[in-house]
Amino acid sequence: MGQTARPRVFSGIQPTSGVTLGNYIGAIKNWVDFQGQKDNLFCLVDLHAITIKQDPAELRARTRELMAMLLACGLDPARSIVFLQSHVRAHTEAAWLLNCVTPIGWLQKMTQFKDKSVKQESVLTGLLTYPVLMAADILIYKANEVPVGEDQKQHVELTRNIAERFNGLFGELFVIPEPVIPKLGARIMGLDDPSTKMSKSSAHKPGHAIFLSDSADTILRAFKRAVTDSGGEIRFSDDPLKAGVNNLLTIYATITGKDRVNVEADFIGARGYGDLKLRVAETVIEALRPIRERYEALIKEPANLDANMRRGAEAAAAISEPIVRQMKEMMGLTPAQPSLSV
Repeated sequence: MGQTARPRVFSGIQPTSGVTLGNYIGAIKNWVDFQGQKDNLFCLVDLHAITIKQDPAELRARTRELMAMLLACGLDPARSIVFLQSHVRAHTEAAWLLNCVTPIGWLQKMTQFKDKSVKQESVLTGLLTYPVLMAADILIYKANEVPVGEDQKQHVELTRNIAERFNGLFGELFVIPEPVIPKLGARIMGLDDPSTKMSKSSAHKPGHAIFLSDSADTILRAFKRAVTDSGGEIRFSDDPLKAGVNNLLTIYATITGKDRVNVEADFIGARGYGDLKLRVAETVIEALRPIRERYEALIKEPANLDANMRRGAEAAAAISEPIVRQMKEMMGLTPAQPSLSV
């Protein structure tokens, strides 16, 4: 995918324990819906995953499962570049180069580093420096836009700071990217606790998250148990006590593509929250059914997955490796010479 007049988009997703409905609504559905309008790169960030201890076999399996799920959701390798981060060496090379221009104080201020480091007995260097790898992920493709949730906005701001520092020290090279946060559905909350974001890390809690691979019965059961409030009015509200209803209506709105007025109109005459939960569950089940069916077919075709990963990596490398060569030259590193045949 060559440079075009269209804006270039980069986004990444970690191969952790499954894809939740929150991941789908907040990110993947938007990737699919808009992939024909922009130059898109979607990266499975497996190098970010190893900032915490992983079982190697499980990580490999989850990575392949995620690749299959992204394709099942509708990411089209003919229209978007979908690839594994570890398959493109430019990411790690650029990360080291950017580490050498990034003040450590910037990294120590990162909210996620503070939150995660206090939960670990031994803090690994990768946990501190992975925002620089994230910056490299974005900058080596000269991405204009980075779709993120609100909790990742700080990382894009750091990326902008690093790009501006590099450009100031060595000359203009990097595009300064903009974070793009969905207006609706950016934060899908836990069904068991609508005050907290639906999270993979809390997925072990009963009724917390919906996974795209869940059966219809599992999805229905989770929605029937969803926390609401003691009222019965089905409408969007800024009242914190209505957070559960807001969450259900937001899920319904993003899946159906309807605006708030039409969403509320759909529930006129509903008999309380029981009807709301059932309607939302049925809508989600029908939306995810074809995804689950495509996923089950794709995961049985390892050769096809391998071919897609290889093509994605080759396309990503064709864009990123020339940028890394420019970085090296601008920083004063001696260019490698081609081997001479005797």
